[in-house]
Amino acid sequence: MLVFWKQKMVLLAVPKTGTTALEQALLPHASAAILDPPGQKHISAPQYRNRLSKFFEQRGNHPMELVAVMREPIDWLGSWYRYRSRPQLSGKANSTEGISFDDFVAAWLNPARPDFADVGSQAKFLTDADGSSAVDHLFRYDRMGELVAFLEGRLEASFDIPRANVSPGGAVDLSADMRARLEVEAAAEFTLWQSLGG
Repeated sequence: MLVFWKQKMVLLAVPKTGTTALEQALLPHASAAILDPPGQKHISAPQYRNRLSKFFEQRGNHPMELVAVMREPIDWLGSWYRYRSRPQLSGKANSTEGISFDDFVAAWLNPARPDFADVGSQAKFLTDADGSSAVDHLFRYDRMGELVAFLEGRLEASFDIPRANVSPGGAVDLSADMRARLEVEAAAEFTLWQSLGG
């Protein structure tokens, strides 16, 4: 999470949406940064509003706009699936080694997620309890240029965004049945994504 005090803006770090690369490029321009531990770096929009806004916004006297990135839901799950297949996790409870993508998604849909599928939810990260967006400026991961242009305008600087923390390659094929189930059971993810336009 990066805070830009003068610009009255906070960039939230939604996991698996390119935020590590953004942080590397933008850190010199930030007034404050929370880079570790992951539970604090990846603080959600509701958590920011409930826990940190009073501190950074001086009890409402310096309101901040929240900025974030969202990835297409299946692509986002696929990135997590590939990321947790890396050799460093082999034999650990959070490894997806030997697990199909269908089984990973089924486990993610389970209310009691096993460790390997316990990766959170973009919708819960970005919306309030009533399902409305908790972010002022939400950008699509597949149109990162729009976010970069927005940030360059606000920060009055130019940026080259490097690739960082990239998941390993590999096929991520979801069966038609599992896709249909995912779209029903995780409808909030797709509704938010579709609100960002085609």
